[in-house]
Amino acid sequence: MAEEKDVRRVGPSGLKFLKKVPGDMLVAQSCQPVHIMEVAKKLGVKEDEVDLYGKHKAKLDLSILKTMKERKLGRYICVTGITPTPLGEGKSTTTVGLCQALGAYLNKPTIGCLRQPSQGPTFGIKGGAAGGGYSQVVPMDDFNLHLTGDIHAITAANNLLAAQVDARMFHESTQSDKALWRRMVPKRDGKPYLSPIMIRRLKRLGIEKEDAAALTDEEKSKFVRLDIDPHNIMWRRVIDTNDRFVRKILVGMGPKEKDHIRATGIDITVASEIMAILALATSLADMRERFSKMVVALDKKGNPVTADDLGVTGALTVLMKEAMKPNLMQTLEQTPMIVHAGPFANIAHGNSSIIADQIGLRMVGPDGYVVTEAGFGADIGMEKFMNIKCRYSGLEPNCVVLVATVRALKMHGGGPKVVAGLPLAKEYKEENLDLLDKGAANMQHMIKIAKKFGVPVVVAMNKFPTDTDAELKLLRQKALDAGADDAVVADHWFDGGLGAKALGEAVVKAAAQESKFKFLYDLNLPIKDKIEIIVKEVYGGKGVSYSKTAQKQIDQYTKLGFDKLPICMAKTQYSLSHDPLKKGVPTGFTVPIKEIRASVGAGFLYPLVGEMSTMPGLPTRPAFYDIDIDCDTGKVIGLS
Repeated sequence: MAEEKDVRRVGPSGLKFLKKVPGDMLVAQSCQPVHIMEVAKKLGVKEDEVDLYGKHKAKLDLSILKTMKERKLGRYICVTGITPTPLGEGKSTTTVGLCQALGAYLNKPTIGCLRQPSQGPTFGIKGGAAGGGYSQVVPMDDFNLHLTGDIHAITAANNLLAAQVDARMFHESTQSDKALWRRMVPKRDGKPYLSPIMIRRLKRLGIEKEDAAALTDEEKSKFVRLDIDPHNIMWRRVIDTNDRFVRKILVGMGPKEKDHIRATGIDITVASEIMAILALATSLADMRERFSKMVVALDKKGNPVTADDLGVTGALTVLMKEAMKPNLMQTLEQTPMIVHAGPFANIAHGNSSIIADQIGLRMVGPDGYVVTEAGFGADIGMEKFMNIKCRYSGLEPNCVVLVATVRALKMHGGGPKVVAGLPLAKEYKEENLDLLDKGAANMQHMIKIAKKFGVPVVVAMNKFPTDTDAELKLLRQKALDAGADDAVVADHWFDGGLGAKALGEAVVKAAAQESKFKFLYDLNLPIKDKIEIIVKEVYGGKGVSYSKTAQKQIDQYTKLGFDKLPICMAKTQYSLSHDPLKKGVPTGFTVPIKEIRASVGAGFLYPLVGEMSTMPGLPTRPAFYDIDIDCDTGKVIGLS
C-alpha cells in the first residue's frame, strides 16, 4: 500500500496517483476495479445480454445490436501513429488515456476498442499490450493472457481444418471411390444421407441433386475426390507461442503415414485467417459464410479447395460462436473497454473487430465516442482500417489521432539505432532540436496520408520525462505546418485521463467537423493498380516490381474472380518503404512484391513485400524470466 506522502492526487474513481509512477503491474494491482456488471449497466446493457467471466470481464451478446438498433451512432475515432521504434510509441497507452480523459474527466459517453494481445509477444520481447503507467486496461494479467479463451478457440478451429486437409488427402489416396462414398455418405433409415454442407458441394460441382441415391457413379466420384495438390496447400497449423523451430517442419512421419510425408510449417495463431475473419465479420452468419470461402489448397487442376469443400465450415463456426462475442473490460479509471480479436498488423489488417466497434457506437449513442486503435503506423494499420475495415463495416471515422514521440522522430532524423533491451543513446535523453527537425518529416508524411482519406487529424505528442519544452513546441509547429487540425501534449502515462484531457478536448472539436471520408481506391481496379496506388500515395514510393510468382498469382486470382478484393500489404512496420533500415521519409524506392496470397474468407489479397515471418522467435532473454506468481496471494508478478 502506498503511503499518503507518496500520493500526489486521487482520481474520480478513487485511483491514487503516486509521485513516482511504479511498474505497470504494480499500478494495475493498486486499483480496485468495479464489478463488470456495473460497467455494463452504465452502458444500458441488460443482465441477459452479458455473460460473466468472473467479476471483472464479460462477453457482450450480439443481440445488443438488435435491441439498440434505433439508437444513433457515436463519433468514431481511430488512433494510429508514426513509424515506430522497436520499443513502440504508446498507441495503446494513448488509446486508453484518451478514453479515460473523455469518459472520466470530460464526462462524454466513451468506449475504447483494443485488440487482444498474443501470448507470443507477451512472453517474448514486446511484453503485453494493456497500455502503461496510469493508462491501462485492468485486470492487465487477464487482458494479456487467456482473457476469455478467444485465441484458444481460433487455435482449435484452425487446427481442425489443418487436420482435415491431411486426413482427406490420406483417405483419398488409400481408398477407392466406392469406399469413400460408403464412408462419407452413411445410410440413415436405410437411405444414403447427404448433410447440407455436402449438398452445397454438389451444387458447386454443377450437380443439382439432393437425393444421394440419384447420383451417377461419375457424379459420386466427382463428389468424393477433392484431389488436393500436396504442393499447393496454403493452410498451416498454428500455436499462440513464439517458436522459431516450427517455422518449417515435416508432417506424416508416423509409420502409418510414411507415404504421406510433406513439408509445412506452424504459424502463430494471430496470423491465422480465422483471426482476420473474427475481426472482419459483422454477424455469426457472416462469419460462417466467410469460413466457407477460405481457400486452403488448390487441386491438381489448379482449382481452389475451400473449407466448405472439406465439410468443416459448420464445425468451425461452432468452435468460434463464443469467440464472436466481444469482451467487456475497464480501464484504471473505470471507463469501459471492449477487447476483441487481434490480427497481426503487418500480415493481416491489424485492427480490433468490426462487431466491437458497431456495438460500442450503438452503446455510446450520438453524444458519445468510440476510440479504436489501428496497429503500427498510419501507413499500415490506419491504411487498412480505412480501405479494408471501414469498407466492410460501412462505418466512417470522424477523426484520426496520430501518436508521435520525440524519441522516434529523433531516430528518423538520423539518431543512433534503437534496440529493444539496450539502453537508449544520449541523443534520446538530451535536447536535440536538429535531429527532431529532420525526423519530423515522418510525422508530417503520416498526417498527409490521413488527410488523403478526408478525415481530421489530431497529433497526440506522447510525452516522455526526457522531452523538453522546446522539443514539444517544435513538434507541435511541424504538425500544424503539415495540416494537422491540432497537436497536443499528452501526459497520460504519468497522469491518466487528466494528462490527456487537452487531447480529449481537441478530439471532440475535430470530430465535430463534417465527415469527408473517402476510400483510396476503387475495388474494381485491377490488382496491380490497387497495389501501386498504396505504394505511391501512402508509402511515397516510385513504383512496384513483381516476381514471376507474383505475376502468375495475379493472373490466377483474376481468373478466379478474386481481383475485386481489397489489398492488405504485408510490409515491415519499421519503415515507410520495404526496407526496415530506411528511416524518415525514403524516396525513389521500388517496392518488390515477392508473392501474393489470397485470404478469400477474410476478404483481401495480401502481397508479401520482402521476407515476412508468420512465426516470431524467442529472444535471448524472453520476458518470461521476470514473470511469476505470489503463491500466497495468487497475484501475478513481473508482467508488463
